[in-house]
Amino acid sequence: MRPRLAGLVATLAIVLVACSSGAASPSVAPATAVASPPASEPASAANVELTVFGAASLKDALDKAKAAYETANPGMTVTISTDSSSALEMQIEQGAPADVFLSADATNPQKLVDKALADGQAVTFAGNKLTVIVPTADPAEIATPADLAKSGVKVIAAGDEVPITKYANQLVGNLAKETGYPADFVAKYTANIASKEDNVKTVIAKIELGEGDAGIVYVTDAKASTKVAPIDVPDTANVPATYAGVVVKASENPAAAKAFLDWFAGPDGQAILSGFGFLPPS
Repeated sequence: MRPRLAGLVATLAIVLVACSSGAASPSVAPATAVASPPASEPASAANVELTVFGAASLKDALDKAKAAYETANPGMTVTISTDSSSALEMQIEQGAPADVFLSADATNPQKLVDKALADGQAVTFAGNKLTVIVPTADPAEIATPADLAKSGVKVIAAGDEVPITKYANQLVGNLAKETGYPADFVAKYTANIASKEDNVKTVIAKIELGEGDAGIVYVTDAKASTKVAPIDVPDTANVPATYAGVVVKASENPAAAKAFLDWFAGPDGQAILSGFGFLPPS
């Protein structure tokens, strides 16, 4: 009996091993199938990154535009870099990687067009006006733009090639022709310039800190700061600022860059710009 029992036990063990081996193999295939990537996985290749060079005065508007555009276009990443328009134009000339250039004037974008560094013509997308700003405490007691010529007033300006300086110089020249302004207003204003900054945002920062008595900036910049007070300039002397942009020819994503520029210059971008005080393009 014992030999027969032993044989039955051995046979049963063989059957159990065979069954367990057979049951294990089917469980492997489904696990492998689940781990396999779906056929649609390559869609991630559609992600696009855009670098937008923008004038310093556009920073707040561009930050909001970035968020809105990325939300409306899943897979799109927009990187914003701001500085004076003249500095950004020079960087692009020197090969800096940018897809779109948004300037506080029409001159710098046109430079890229003329040098065959732009893909297409410049697109005008906004306007602006100028104002005088002083620290909220106004220690120099500046009541009108005429006071920019008073002795001892420290005016903070921007560099000669920065668009705000070109607009400001035109404004000062216009003010000199206004009733009640001294004939040597331009010379006295120029003599009061205490420093020249890299861009308009730095001008504002110095006035906010009380390191200067006054400066000429864009209306939108004055509106964005709670630490400065605007001094209106006569409409008859004010200078309209024109903002324009181009697609950079060296862009690796020219179609996406053009789509962004069209969007920014279109109704959605205009709604964002107007919220920051920018005017429609003339």
